[in-house]
Amino acid sequence: MEITQYTTELPLFEGIKKDEISSVLVCVGAYKKTFKKDNIIMAQGDNACLVTVLSGTIHMTMCDINGNHTLISVLYKGDFFGENSLCSNSFSDSISFYSETDCEVLFLPFAKVLNSCSAACEFHHRLIENAVKLMASKNIELVQKLEIISKKTLREKILTYLSIIANNSGSYFKTDMNRSDLADYLCADRSALSRELSKMKQDGLIDFDKNTFRLLKKNIN
Repeated sequence: MEITQYTTELPLFEGIKKDEISSVLVCVGAYKKTFKKDNIIMAQGDNACLVTVLSGTIHMTMCDINGNHTLISVLYKGDFFGENSLCSNSFSDSISFYSETDCEVLFLPFAKVLNSCSAACEFHHRLIENAVKLMASKNIELVQKLEIISKKTLREKILTYLSIIANNSGSYFKTDMNRSDLADYLCADRSALSRELSKMKQDGLIDFDKNTFRLLKKNIN
C-alpha cells in the first residue's frame, strides 16, 4: 500500500518490518484520509477505529452541555487516538477530533485490529501490543491533564504544566502550543494567561520568549 512510506517510523508499528506493515495494513483494512484545516475527523456516531496521525496537527476537544469546547490534547505525527473504542461501539458524544492544520490520518478499524487474523501472524500480535502500550501512555497524559486543571489558581496550573514538560525535557524547553491553545488547554482566558505569565516572569519564577520557557532554579524542587 502507498501509505507504507508514512508508517515505518510510527510508534504504532514499532518492531514491524516494512514488508510486514504492508501486510498488516491489508489485514486490518486500513485506509488513509486527507483533511483540510478545521475539519472534523472523528466525532459522535463514527465507526470505532484506531486513528494514527501521518502528518499535520489534530486537536482533541470536549464539549459540555452548554456547547463550550475545551482543548484536551494536541496530536502530532505518530500520535494516535480512538482508544475510546475499547468501551463503546462509537466515540463519546462529548469528544471530537478536528484538524488544526491540513493533515493526513490512517484509520484502522478497531474490530479487525483487536481480533487477530486467521493466520495468527506475528506482526498482527505486535500491532496489538503496540496499541496497548500507546493506550497506557495516553492514560498517563490524561491523568496529567487532570492534575493540571485541578489546581486552584492559574499560576499553579501554569507551573504544573511547565513542570511536567521540564521533567521530560529539562528546565529549558519549547512548548508545542501557542498562547491561544495553551489558554484553552488550561481552561483559562488568553489575556489572563498572558498577564499571569508576565507576572511570573517578574517574580523570577520563569523566563520565556514566545513558546520557549525556562524554569528558574528557585522554582525547582
